[in-house]
Amino acid sequence: MKADCIPFEDTGYFSNIILDYLSEKSKMGPFYSYNPTINGFKEAIEKRHFSDLNREILVEALQGQYQKDSIKLKGDSPVTINMDLLLDSNTFSVTTGHQLCLFTGPLYFIYKIVSTVKLCKELSIQYPEQNFVPVYWMATEDHDFEEINHFKVEGKKFTWKTDQKGAVGRMKIAELKQVFDEFSDWLPELSNNANELRQLFENTYLKHSNLAAATRYLVHQLFEYSGVIIVDGDDKKLKTLFAPTAKRELIEQFSSEKVNEQSEKLSQNYKIQVNPREINLFYLVDGLRERIVKENTFYSVNDTSLTFTEDEILIELRDFPERFSPNVILRPVYQESILPNLAYIGGGGELAYWFQLKTAFDAVSIPLPVLILRNSVAWLNSKQSKVLAQLDISNKQFFLKKEVLLKEWVKQNSSIDLELKAQKVKSDEFFSSLRSLAGELDASLNDHVAAIATKQSNALAKLSEKMIRAERRKSREAKNKIDFLKDNLFPNNGLQERTLNFSEIYLLHGKEMINILHDNFVVPANQFLIIQGKQTII
Repeated sequence: MKADCIPFEDTGYFSNIILDYLSEKSKMGPFYSYNPTINGFKEAIEKRHFSDLNREILVEALQGQYQKDSIKLKGDSPVTINMDLLLDSNTFSVTTGHQLCLFTGPLYFIYKIVSTVKLCKELSIQYPEQNFVPVYWMATEDHDFEEINHFKVEGKKFTWKTDQKGAVGRMKIAELKQVFDEFSDWLPELSNNANELRQLFENTYLKHSNLAAATRYLVHQLFEYSGVIIVDGDDKKLKTLFAPTAKRELIEQFSSEKVNEQSEKLSQNYKIQVNPREINLFYLVDGLRERIVKENTFYSVNDTSLTFTEDEILIELRDFPERFSPNVILRPVYQESILPNLAYIGGGGELAYWFQLKTAFDAVSIPLPVLILRNSVAWLNSKQSKVLAQLDISNKQFFLKKEVLLKEWVKQNSSIDLELKAQKVKSDEFFSSLRSLAGELDASLNDHVAAIATKQSNALAKLSEKMIRAERRKSREAKNKIDFLKDNLFPNNGLQERTLNFSEIYLLHGKEMINILHDNFVVPANQFLIIQGKQTII
């Protein structure tokens, strides 16, 4: 096993807003509360207060969720220990969240959780007087089914088809038997790791009633030993803690004003990630999650006949807080309302919209958590590693687009100077001498000589490009190797982690996969990890 890394800025895959944040550029200062470093947590710990009553409600809700989803926690389970620790005023959570993607969806689902576990370990070393508990927030109330209903392995897409509507966490999953059969047929027969994956998928999706319960089981199986606590926000007890904020949103529509205020400042230098609604709440019941809109003095649920007066909707909130679901703007506020949280770990796109939220957090007197970028990884099997070694390219070149990389390779490996460096030097020397000679006769001739020199320089540049193309045509073997690497490791010119499912890596490494990530992750992250491993499936 070989691990290497490259600074995020050298990959070309990270936005300016993220790079500036990691570099702590001054223009990013108004959009976050604490520096994204281990030392930045000292102030966060001092300012984060969470009442004993809220801790009791949180733990009671969590215990009920695990029991409802048929997960029996033993007394010595790391999850049980961490859940008990949440009752201690000296315990803080570190949270990541993600949609309920089928069989975890893209690889970075796993990277988020491992990054969270690793950060808790680092904080425990730096701040031994406090306890740090890793949390995975299930986005059970999300209703964008098309984003979560599939996963890919080796280019093959496995898709769950259903006519169900509403929050995905509540969807029944009996239809996944067909997906299991397809996935089982794809898996190798004589492989211990394949058998583990087959059993994991079966136990996850064929032995639970809905997607929320299945996802809790799946993440629990993969991360129980790390003490990861799984939170489902679709919970009446937890929504009760959020109800005061939801009430203020209904009456004042405060979040849109605050987020727009922050977004206007952010847009002066960066692209805005999300735009708020007037009311950033959905109405949630079985089979339905629709926006709440206000028209004059009445509240209505979009695309339904449901309408409320202000008094009626506040009574509805009081009696049924679970029916009020925050959207992308208020979900982070909800999360921080119910957890003694210090940090949120997410991808670049997620952090970009968290930067729009600081004034909304200030409005409800909840500290914005430390925002930490998750780790990113490219996995190479032994065949891919061999090809990479044969090409003899740098880590930075590894991230170049195909055509650019091939051009770089051709220039590096040609037996002649395809850039015509020596010829360009001689040309510059010749025209410099010619300029001096012509200038002695008439200074006005200098401009004429300069024009000829520019024309000559352009001609040499064009000739160099033609020579590189000619050499590139001869370098078909290198092109095939580059195509092989880029197609497998950067599908559709994107990062591997956004397309591949963890099962493809698990086939090679089994349960050790997560340990490999944990051992090699550095949190907070500022470099992209490249892991070269084995090819044999066991």
